Amino acid sequence: MESVREDGSEFLASLEERIVKAVELVASLRTEKAALDTRLESTLSEKTAAEQALADSREEAAALRKEIDSLKAERKQVRTRIEKLLGQMDLLSAG
Repeated sequence: MESVREDGSEFLASLEERIVKAVELVASLRTEKAALDTRLESTLSEKTAAEQALADSREEAAALRKEIDSLKAERKQVRTRIEKLLGQMDLLSAG
């Protein structure tokens, strides 16, 4: 009868040990999950900020392209006017 008690006692001790380990593991996993949730939230915030910065950069690039095109057109007009003025000066020099 005592052997049955020892076997039962050992079984309960083993079961208790496994339950304690399981509880510790669950607590550890919850802590890890909370840390990962925080990290995920931070990463998502960074992603949102990066996407906004990219959109802003694209808008700025488009505005700069438009400004460059405008400056090129203006330069072409200035060149044409200068060539015209030089042509008129040549006519004055020849005459």
